[in-house]
Amino acid sequence: MEILLWTLIIVLFTLSFVSLIFPIIPGPLVLWAGFLLSIWLQGSLSLWFWIGAVILTLLLIVSDMIANSIFVKKYGGSKWGEWTAVVGVIIGSFIIPPFGILIVPFVLVLLVEFLLEKQPDKAFRAAVGTLFGFLSGTIAKFVIQLIMIGWFFFSYF
Repeated sequence: MEILLWTLIIVLFTLSFVSLIFPIIPGPLVLWAGFLLSIWLQGSLSLWFWIGAVILTLLLIVSDMIANSIFVKKYGGSKWGEWTAVVGVIIGSFIIPPFGILIVPFVLVLLVEFLLEKQPDKAFRAAVGTLFGFLSGTIAKFVIQLIMIGWFFFSYF
């Protein structure tokens, strides 16, 4: 039974990283499922781990929005462009995965910003900003998830 539980925990942790490429998979939820499965094992996790996991989970969820907002604003994009990027990531996860999560938001933001500004160079800059925002948010999520999983194993053993 213990081998089955550890296998399931490892699979769930792996799926949390897959969620970086396929955003339709709820990465934080899958990660927490792995943490909660450890309750049935002999070891236990400290209160500090659970408090830290909650804080890091909130940071994990917010990191995408923060990174996207910073880069879209930095590259001259509008609020419409920012929201279009979010919708584009969701749609893109179903179209040509995993490349759709990069291509679809870029194209949609380019179109929306062009329709709003009527200037191709500004629209292109906003689209590039959205791309950088998504990539930096993904890197931040990867690092946070790695910290959480590392902390889990350090706390457990």
